[in-house]
Amino acid sequence: MRHLQNLNERQREAAAHLEGPLLIIAGAGAGKTKTITHRIAHLIELGTPARSILAVTFTNKAAGEMRERIRELLTPSDPNREEHARDLPVGRQGAGMPLVATFHSLGVRVLREFHEDAGLSRNFTIWDRDDSVRAVKQSLDGLGIAQWPPRAILSTISRKKGDGVTVREFAENAKNFRERSVASVWERYEKALSDEGALDFDDLLARTLILLRSSERVRGILQNRWTHVTIDEYQDTNRAQYEIARLLAGERKNICVVGDIDQNIYSWRGADIEHLLSFEESFAGAKVVTLEQNYRSTRTILAAANAVIEKNTRRRPKNLYTDNPTGEPIEIYGAQNELDEAWFVAQKAAALIESGVRAGDIAVLYRENFQSRALEEAMLALSVPYRVIGVRFFERKEVKDTLSYLRAALNTKSKVDLSRIAGVPARGIGKVTLERMLAGDDSALSPSARAKVGAFRECLSKISHAVGVLPASEAIRFASEVSGMEAMYKETEEGRERLENIHELVNLAVRYDHEEPPLGIEKLLEEAALQSDQDELDEKIDAVALMTVHASKGLEFDVVFVTGLEQGLFPWVRDEDSERDSEEERRLFYVALTRARRTLILTHARERMKYGSREYTVPSEFLEDIDPRLTRAVARKRSLIGDDEETIRY
Repeated sequence: MRHLQNLNERQREAAAHLEGPLLIIAGAGAGKTKTITHRIAHLIELGTPARSILAVTFTNKAAGEMRERIRELLTPSDPNREEHARDLPVGRQGAGMPLVATFHSLGVRVLREFHEDAGLSRNFTIWDRDDSVRAVKQSLDGLGIAQWPPRAILSTISRKKGDGVTVREFAENAKNFRERSVASVWERYEKALSDEGALDFDDLLARTLILLRSSERVRGILQNRWTHVTIDEYQDTNRAQYEIARLLAGERKNICVVGDIDQNIYSWRGADIEHLLSFEESFAGAKVVTLEQNYRSTRTILAAANAVIEKNTRRRPKNLYTDNPTGEPIEIYGAQNELDEAWFVAQKAAALIESGVRAGDIAVLYRENFQSRALEEAMLALSVPYRVIGVRFFERKEVKDTLSYLRAALNTKSKVDLSRIAGVPARGIGKVTLERMLAGDDSALSPSARAKVGAFRECLSKISHAVGVLPASEAIRFASEVSGMEAMYKETEEGRERLENIHELVNLAVRYDHEEPPLGIEKLLEEAALQSDQDELDEKIDAVALMTVHASKGLEFDVVFVTGLEQGLFPWVRDEDSERDSEEERRLFYVALTRARRTLILTHARERMKYGSREYTVPSEFLEDIDPRLTRAVARKRSLIGDDEETIRY
């Protein structure tokens, strides 16, 4: 029972429940990952085969952390390691690892394994957001519809797919002109996906759900393969994810879900809070355990967070507590405008770093991405090391081009990739030639154009062969050379910087070199397609993290700034959000507060430039929810932007 040691009473109660449905309500910083990883290790210790356990979460970062913790528990690095191994039941030593995956990577795995049942090619391409927006735009253009932006239409399609709705069902139930137009665009969009042998991000769930519903054989195989299922961040599941989890659990109902209603902040992308609220109805006889002891934050921070969230009514009552010290008061700064606010944040961050706080232990959070510009300028001016979370490595042009060569080599139907790389580097394939090439109409090409197209296809053929026989990193190195990208980027200083990113892609691919080709490249392409903002957060880099509150979920820092606390910004107000959960903005603020371990600093401005207009503001209503005894007003020296050396308090 060693895996139940070092858990508190509630954590131990949850980890010891091994059969039947289990709901763990885990408050922020209450040790949910520790609880579920110890529960999984306890299952294995008592004889459940590791391969029979499936754990699903929402980001690669969270999955990686969970996987590593389980590995450490199963193979402890202590003097009694061999003795611990002997304690495992016969056949359990070295019995492998459970499958820990995100919902989307699980979908990729299932659809590749059962591609024939799903009516797919095994080498289907995964479109990223840009690919999808481009295809929707082409569909709108083809229909002569100009009144709606492609991203808005794509959001509707994405939301419906997340609800488990098919294009046929949507078209049959369309009630007005806009919905009928969306249905027409969606039909063209689906045809484009099919023609190119591709799936979009939402299809990884939607097609998996269709497969599980329609194929009793596949459903039976997976239910027998995974006898114990754990779902992390259950409050963030949409309808498709909920149904996938329910179908995988099957009649055994050995399903453990972990979540916190107070951290449900993704209703805009389909997350349904009812899945957690109604768990006991969906899974009769479920055991419920609430984790309320916080190990992260000071008492002051928790008191503020509890006061904020208790105003919500759609929640399960709980009150976080901690044995941590009282800590410092929460600092509140009222700025004149966004520039004043940014300089305060940069100055404060610089002072903290000077006092010994590691830059990587500081985060600056904001409600909307446009707020980062002023913050970045102030950080640069004061030479404060920073990084903006959300600028993804895999989205850089040269990296996307390299990945497109690999995707096109595996899937020659991928017009998106062929169009992207036909002119990288320039090889004389113009627009007309490209259109005829993609249409397979080589007979209409001139002899010169036919030769250029032939050379391009020969290049892809060589890369395809390399992907099938070489380790992943060597296949990428070969692709960059045979494509001509290596030589092209060596010619200029800017090009050499881009080439360094391709070399970094080679370095990343080394982790997949142990896989039998072409599995290594397939897994790298999957990682690139499914990457989230948090996956860019390399904790070894010592720099202040700038990010949206949404991107910060699941993370923690010693020092957290929450900026832009004004009515209309945080809480955010949009006219079109009338149907949105009115309590979600308060949950989002709760998430922001509970990212902080020791120091919490809240800022607002009297006026702010938003989308080209200067607006006068009033402080956020959320600030009124915090007991003034927990806070203190702070000031800054204003000499660095041209005013007199003075201290001003607002």
